[in-house]
Parts: sequence; structure tokens; C-alpha cells
Amino acid sequence: MKIAIIQTKPRKGDRDANVRDLIDAFKQLHEDPPDLVALPEAALTGYFLEGGVYELAETAAAFARRLGAAWRASGARKPVEIVSGFFENDEGTYYNSAVYAKLDPSGAAQIVHVHRKLFLPTYGVFDEERFHSRGRRLETFGTAFGRAAIMICEDAWHGIVPTIAAVKGARVFLIPSASPGRGIGTPGELESIGRWRSLLQNYASEHGVFIIYAGLAGFEGGKGMTGSSQIIGPRGEVIVSAGALEACIVRARIDLAEIDVARAGLPLLGDLHAVLPDLLAELENPSAGEIPSEMRR
Repeated sequence: MKIAIIQTKPRKGDRDANVRDLIDAFKQLHEDPPDLVALPEAALTGYFLEGGVYELAETAAAFARRLGAAWRASGARKPVEIVSGFFENDEGTYYNSAVYAKLDPSGAAQIVHVHRKLFLPTYGVFDEERFHSRGRRLETFGTAFGRAAIMICEDAWHGIVPTIAAVKGARVFLIPSASPGRGIGTPGELESIGRWRSLLQNYASEHGVFIIYAGLAGFEGGKGMTGSSQIIGPRGEVIVSAGALEACIVRARIDLAEIDVARAGLPLLGDLHAVLPDLLAELENPSAGEIPSEMRR
């Protein structure tokens, strides 16, 4: 399976210019066409739009058509699957969303799945919940490469989300992200970059999955996004990674059979399937697991 991550560095609010840049990036893929293209959160608009969200948000169908038109305009000769973040307008309700779609060289676009961001940060420089509604479901879905799940940025900072995705059968985690840089305590690297890499490596090795992380780059209103797109293998190894600052394309070829090998060697997901019913039962009835008082003596 051949993957290309297009790490975009969008001009804030200038979608037309950003689409032109995307077409140029697509053209660079045609000599060795990938099977899957991954784009960051808010890939074609920029992230810190605030009230500008209401002008640039669009339906999932319209955004998929925009991606399909760009694929056609690039002169593509083969179909491709793609995941990308965008701001969604669903009949007046606004979401920070990501679409997974199949694009045809004719420009046709078939939506496979739409994920709406679950966790909307409202701390520090973030104010997402002021402008967006939150998603309420985490679903896995079928692709040409097996079941996958999408998590948008902070969704992946809550360990229960990747855990549920793995339990529901996802073998590939797709994570579009727009992460401002934070923390200067680590020599040579912002703390937030190292924290992301550590999280992704832990999730990949715990659940035996591939993780495709597409990070937004560039500066918006003095806030620097930290790019650092990467692909993590099912043993937690970093297969390929990008720098923090620039627009670029990161490519890799992965063997999905490695998932089965990794899970056989470290069957933590299988163990979780066995124990999960007891853990859920205890959550629903906390007193059920208490030791009777006569047994404590």
C-alpha cells in the first residue's frame, strides 16, 4: 500500500489559492501514484478562522467534489482514496470534520465516511467550541485497505478514543491534525512535537495498527503549526516523518500484513477483548466488584 501525506501550509482563508497549491502537489504524485493521500485538519482553509468558519464551511458533498475537481485538474490518470480535514456546514450546524472519499480521474468523488471532531479544545489558544458543534460518534469504516478510523487532532489525545477504534476493528488510524507548537523544555524540539510522537508510538504498538498522521504547517496570527506528519508502524516504529515548518509531501510503502505479525507477537488487543466485558460491567455497576465485608476479615 502506497501512502502520500501532503503536509499543507495554507494561506489563512484563501481557499482558492490553497486549492491551486493542492493541484500542484497532486501533479507531483502522478509519476508513482499512491493508493491513499492524507491531508491535515482544515487543510485548505487554515485552522484559526474563528468567525470565518461560517463563510468557508461547506457540505461534505461539496468538499468531496472540490477534492475530485482538483484531482482531475492535476491530470490524474488513476483513482485514489483520500482523507482530509475541512469545516463542515450541515444545514446550519457547523463541525470540524474530516472526509474519506474515493476520487476518480473524471473528477467524480464518492464519500465513504465523514468523522466529526469529538473533542473541541477550549483552553490556551483554542476556542473551537465557540464556533463548532461536537461530533457524537466514533465509527470505523471499510476501505480498499481494510477497516480504518478517523480521529481529528485532540480526539487522539484521549486514550479511550483509539482504544474504542481498535476494539471496533480499525487496523489503520487516520489522524488529520492542526497542532500549534507548545513547550520549549526539550532541547532541539518543541515539547508538543515529542508528545505527539510518543502518543502515536504507544497507540500503534498497544493496538497493533498503522497510524497515518497528517499535520498542518505554517503560521496563523502568530501561532505556529507544527507539521511533523508521520507514519507509525504496528510495533510503534516511525516509518517516515516530515519537518515542522514547511509544506511537503511525505511518502511510504507499507505492508498491512505486518499488523497480524505485530499482534501475534504482542497480543494486547486480544487480551483487551477478553477483559473488556468485565471492565464495562464494573463501570455499569461499580458495587458488583466489591469484596463482601465478611471476606475482608
